[in-house]
Amino acid sequence: MLARQVARYLIQNPDFFTEHLELLENIRLPRENGKTVSLMTHQTNLLRERNIEMRQRLDQLLHNARENDQLFRHSRRLILALLEAENVGEATEALYTSFAEDFKVEYTRLILFGPLPQGRHVLGEVRTSSRAAAEAAIGAILRNGRTVCGVLRPAEREYLFDDDGAQVASAAVVPLANQLGVLTVGSSDPQHYRSSLGTLFLSYIGEVLERLLPRLLAP
Repeated sequence: MLARQVARYLIQNPDFFTEHLELLENIRLPRENGKTVSLMTHQTNLLRERNIEMRQRLDQLLHNARENDQLFRHSRRLILALLEAENVGEATEALYTSFAEDFKVEYTRLILFGPLPQGRHVLGEVRTSSRAAAEAAIGAILRNGRTVCGVLRPAEREYLFDDDGAQVASAAVVPLANQLGVLTVGSSDPQHYRSSLGTLFLSYIGEVLERLLPRLLAP
């Protein structure tokens, strides 16, 4: 009963220790190791821990800001290079170079579904495939219509990455609208493109290609 009365008194008189600072030095608090420390030491340790935590949060915020700034600069450079491309070959080269050098992507493939329109365009490194072949190999991905990440089946890896298929342990696949084709990136790390990975950036690049490629493929 006495403990409750003391607690109630301290609550009702929050300035009590201000007038009796000497008592704070005698208050002992238990620690996890079974020992006790003074209230002053406990508060000092608590402030130190909070300071470390706040510093870690600040470091993380600064790190995220630097990463976001770098992502913006790399994305801007890629988009400008794509807009300056005069044919599919130049667009593909800009895409592959940016993904490899700026975004450190191990494997990149852009596959367009044919037959392609007749006209003056250079395909460069872009692959072409019939829609039927694509349906047979990656039909489930195409019907889903959204960017997917994760581990692919052997037949899917072979179709998307040809000779590099055996080295690809995880991938992200972006179906392009209007049966235009598919953009895919791969990694030798099975955890790199996890199913829970955010796909906003890749989907954004896919939308850019959906608008750019028809113009470059036009007769």
